Amino acid sequence: MPRHPKMIPWLTTILVVLLAALAACGGEEAAPEPAAPLEQTAATEPAEPAEAAVATLPPPVIAGEILPTPTLAVAEGEPLLEAAPPATPAISGPFSPDSFGYGIQVHGNATVGNPADTMAAVHDQLGMNWVKAQIQWWLVEPDPTGDDQWFFYDAVIDEAHNKGLRLMLSVVGAPAWTRAAGGENGPPDEYNEYARFLGEMIDRHPGQIDAIEVWNEENLDREWTSANGISPEDYVRFLQVAHDAIKAKDPNIIVISGALSPTGAGDWVRWADDFEYLDRALAAGMLNYADCVGAHHNGYNIGPDVAYDAAGATAKAATATFRGPFDNPHHSWSFYTTLNTYADKVQAIDPNKKLCVTEFGWATSEGYAEFPLGFEFAQDNTLQDQAGYIVQAFTQMNESGDVWLAFLFNFDFGNKGNGPTDDPVPYSIIDTQGIPRPAYGALADMPKNP
Repeated sequence: MPRHPKMIPWLTTILVVLLAALAACGGEEAAPEPAAPLEQTAATEPAEPAEAAVATLPPPVIAGEILPTPTLAVAEGEPLLEAAPPATPAISGPFSPDSFGYGIQVHGNATVGNPADTMAAVHDQLGMNWVKAQIQWWLVEPDPTGDDQWFFYDAVIDEAHNKGLRLMLSVVGAPAWTRAAGGENGPPDEYNEYARFLGEMIDRHPGQIDAIEVWNEENLDREWTSANGISPEDYVRFLQVAHDAIKAKDPNIIVISGALSPTGAGDWVRWADDFEYLDRALAAGMLNYADCVGAHHNGYNIGPDVAYDAAGATAKAATATFRGPFDNPHHSWSFYTTLNTYADKVQAIDPNKKLCVTEFGWATSEGYAEFPLGFEFAQDNTLQDQAGYIVQAFTQMNESGDVWLAFLFNFDFGNKGNGPTDDPVPYSIIDTQGIPRPAYGALADMPKNP
C-alpha cells in the first residue's frame, strides 16, 4: 500500500511487476509493489533493470487535508455518513491472540492534514480498531547530531491513542549516516542502531504503540541493500536484535516480522522469490523473534477468493486488459494462494502462529483519466470491485483463523498524494478531492466480528 506499495515499466511483450503498498519506500510511504518478474506473453526483450522497478512517494508534501469527519460523504449525490458518538473506549492490556484486528494504513506524516480528523474518521466512521502508520527513521534522524525531527510523527501517534485506536508502526529506512554504503534503502551496518531508535521511540510514546513491524519487503534489494545482499539469515539476526529491544521496553508490544513482497522467481540480487525467502527465514529461526508473521498482497485484478490457477475461469478473464493473472498463472497474482501458502509454511513449524497482513488492497482508476505506469490492472477494477474485494478479503481473513491483524492499504493517500499517477492514489478509499469512494461506505457498513 507503504510506501509503500514501486514499478518496472511494462514492455510491449513482457509484463514485469514487483509487489509492494505502500506502503515502505522513498518519501512518506509507497504503494504495494506488483510481483516481479512474470512474463505475460512470450518475451522477446529482457526485463528492465530492477532499479527502475520503484514507485515511491516523494518527500513529504504539505498538501491537501482530509475533510473534517462530519462532512465526509460516501460519494457525490449520496447522503453523508453519520459519525458515531465521540466517546473513546479505553485500551487496556495486550490484544488477545484470539481476536481479529481490523486496521487501515493512514498517511503517517503528521505535517500533512489533521491527524485528529483522520483518527476520528477511522474510528468513528469506519469502525476500525487498529491503524497503521509508517515511520521513516531517516526522516527523524537525518544526521547523528541528536537534533531529531519527531514532529513528523508525534501527532499521528498521539491522536491514534487519544481516539482509542490500537497502533501498529512499520519502521523502515536507516539514515545514510548509519550505512557505509550511504542511502536509506537498507539496514544500518550496526543492527544495534536500529534497536536504539526503536527504544527511543517507545520511550517517547510509552503505552501508545501496540505493534511494530520490523522492516519492509526485505526480499527486494531496493529495501535491503547490504554488504551481504538479500539474506534471510541476516534478516533473522536483525529481527532478533529488534525483538529483544522492543520486548525489553514493553513486552506487550506485538513484534511483526517484515512482510515480504510476493514475487516471481528472483536472482537473489535484485529480488528473491518470497516463498523461497520465507523457507530460509523460517529455517533460520524467524518464529523465535516474531509474535506474528508479516505479509503483503496487492490484489491486482482478481478477487480475494481466486486461487492462482483458477483466475482463467473467472468472468473477468474474458474482459481484462491486464492479462498477467489469466495468461501467466503464478501464485504472486493471487491474494488467496499467497496467504494460504504463507500460513501453511508458518504453521507447519508453529501451529499457533498467525499472519499479520500489514498491507493489502485493490487499486482502481475509475473516475480518473490516468493511472500510474505499471499499474494497468487498476483499469480493470471498478469502484464497486474495489469495495467488494476489500470487504470480502477482511471477512475471508477473519474466518480463516490464520490472520491476527489486517491493514488495508490505504485510507487517505488519495488527497495527500500527487494525483492519479501517484502509485498509492488508486488504492485509496478517499479520492483526490478528499471525497470517500464507495469502499469507504462499504467498510463503514461491514460487520466487525472480533
